[in-house]
Amino acid sequence: MPRWKALSGALFRVLAVWLVSSLTLLALAALLPDFRLQSPGGDSLTRTAVTAALGAGAFGLLSALVWPVLVRALLLVPALVLGLLVFFLNGSLLLLALDLIPEGRGQAAPETAVIVAAVMSAASSATSAFLAVRNDEAYHRRLVRLAGRRRGRRAGPARGPASPGTVFLQLDGVGHDLLCEAVRGEQPLMPTVARWTGAGHRLTPWRTDWSSQTGASQLALLHGSNEDVPAFRWYEKDTRTVVVSNRPSSAAELQRRAIERTGDGGLLAYDGASRGNLFSGGADQVALVMSVAARRGRYNRSRAGYFAYFSDPANATRTAVSFAAEVVRELVQSLRTRFRRELPRVTRGGLYPVIRAFATVVERDVVVAAVIGDLLAGRTAIYADLVAYDEVAHHSGPAHRDALQVLRSLDRAIALIARAARHAPRPYRIVLLSDHGQSHGPTFLERYGLSLGDLVRAGCGLPVPRRAGRTPSGAEAREAARAALHRPEEAAPHRPEEAAGQRPERTAGPGSSQPLVLASGNLGLVSFPDVPGRITREELDRRHPALLSTLANHPGIGFLLVRSAVHGPVVLGPAGAEHHLATGRLIGADPLAPFGDGAADAVRRTDRFPHAADIMVNSACDPKTGAVHAFEEQIGSHGGLGGAQSRPFLLWPAELTPPAPDGETLTGAEQVHRVLRRWLGEAEGPQLPLGPAADELRRGVRPPEGFPPPDPAAQDKSR
Repeated sequence: MPRWKALSGALFRVLAVWLVSSLTLLALAALLPDFRLQSPGGDSLTRTAVTAALGAGAFGLLSALVWPVLVRALLLVPALVLGLLVFFLNGSLLLLALDLIPEGRGQAAPETAVIVAAVMSAASSATSAFLAVRNDEAYHRRLVRLAGRRRGRRAGPARGPASPGTVFLQLDGVGHDLLCEAVRGEQPLMPTVARWTGAGHRLTPWRTDWSSQTGASQLALLHGSNEDVPAFRWYEKDTRTVVVSNRPSSAAELQRRAIERTGDGGLLAYDGASRGNLFSGGADQVALVMSVAARRGRYNRSRAGYFAYFSDPANATRTAVSFAAEVVRELVQSLRTRFRRELPRVTRGGLYPVIRAFATVVERDVVVAAVIGDLLAGRTAIYADLVAYDEVAHHSGPAHRDALQVLRSLDRAIALIARAARHAPRPYRIVLLSDHGQSHGPTFLERYGLSLGDLVRAGCGLPVPRRAGRTPSGAEAREAARAALHRPEEAAPHRPEEAAGQRPERTAGPGSSQPLVLASGNLGLVSFPDVPGRITREELDRRHPALLSTLANHPGIGFLLVRSAVHGPVVLGPAGAEHHLATGRLIGADPLAPFGDGAADAVRRTDRFPHAADIMVNSACDPKTGAVHAFEEQIGSHGGLGGAQSRPFLLWPAELTPPAPDGETLTGAEQVHRVLRRWLGEAEGPQLPLGPAADELRRGVRPPEGFPPPDPAAQDKSR
């Protein structure tokens, strides 16, 4: 395009935005009593319009010149706080712009300036977006300029321009069957994904490990191993530590162990980017990654994602407004659920509306912007996690209308990323996948009036509190919000009972020990911290004769896993049913039959983990509806076996080789990792070596505080 046409188009867009901003300023001056654009004696309409144009121009220039400097200066401020400060920063810029108007014609009260600045930013942003959509050439030029600047700043190797890159977009908690429903019909819930499934992409399910949750799945997807990850949270007797997958220190330790075990930096070690994940995958470029949130080093650029997004005042304003709207939406939806007496339901008060808004707005926007930046920079491999659906489904239900609305917003985010990929300097393959699904059902506490901890204490002959305590939710977004706020991790508990949300009690008597009960969705873990090593079934029967039968015969429990000194791993079910995993011997009905094919293999694998709990408890599952009972406060849950939680999906471009032969289903996230690596290797160029960040992790990073150095003998035993 000739230069004069480009310049004239740019000038037209600037003038259009200026005009809209000036008219917005005039309208606000007429509506707001504490805001004026005239001298005290009054001015003509023409003079007032000129004043509005001067004010709008000054505000626009200040926003373009000063705002990026302010954001960079405030980069150490927590991202969520920065988003909330957007209104006040914009208001300050507006007051400064009004002071620049000659003869003091522009005046506004500070609180009014905040409102005026927010409305003006929204109006100019809407105008710019409309012009960009209407002018494809202008939109393309802007993306090309951005890509050129970022290519010049790239750090890391690059393949030839013709070799394709790969984007892995993880839709957290979206199961295979739910996605099938979302892409059906003439007006599908997710139209972008529906078009992909109709042409160009192939959809296939895969089966999770017993621990069907993000910590176990994503660790294996990105680092190739989730060995010794029995649940979302578990107790390690050797270190007297409660490990919680989404805490920064725990995530860093789990990532370190995986790298030590595999000897490999991860899926993203070659020119990769990790966005919004629990683990880095060995990527040099990270943003909102939990495993690096607790430390700052040469290869930790987690805050860069915030700057890239909030450096645009229109982006910041839009996100802040959307954040407030999402909080209001959650309050309205929660009240509607309560007024309609919908069941099942859980408490949705406290900080949850803010946590939900962070997951569905702030984290989504920053991650999407970071991925688009990676595309335009031409990075080889990108892995991003969009957690919005999972967070809402935990509290509303997997198929509830509130959660389905989030799927619509995720589809728009996918469309935005796909559109940006068309302007990237290399072709990209976009793979959609999930780490697990979600199963519905009333909580164990709601259905039976007592918690799993109460039931365990009763079986041990210990006193049960009159008022049942509620188990904290394990939703992934809560710790992500704490990290964004630079809030420190909760202090390590002095007693394991405190980590489980239990009140410490005295032991029942000589020879007995205080049980520790932890929950991971509908998977419960019972440990006896005072007993070294894994307690055997025979020792349990001696210490607490009624415990195993109390648990196995409860209608809300599907099966137990214990270790027998005689028979090895044994699965216990109701009415004396047993499944001896070492020999396959059955006594009575198979307790694992309601949980489908592969259940025995998944349980057998977990049994060999060094940190498997003394008793592993899986809730009952209705084979007709797939309903389960979470042991924490979630009506949409995942973490164990039963229902849709164990059946996530892969949606992959047809030009890639199939993930598994026809008729076979991938089992376990480690197998999926090998498929993802194979797909990366199908691009032209070298195979994936260890990146410098992964090399640093292997050589010089010590275990996080609270974790001892690795024991070589224990590692050899786990292998």
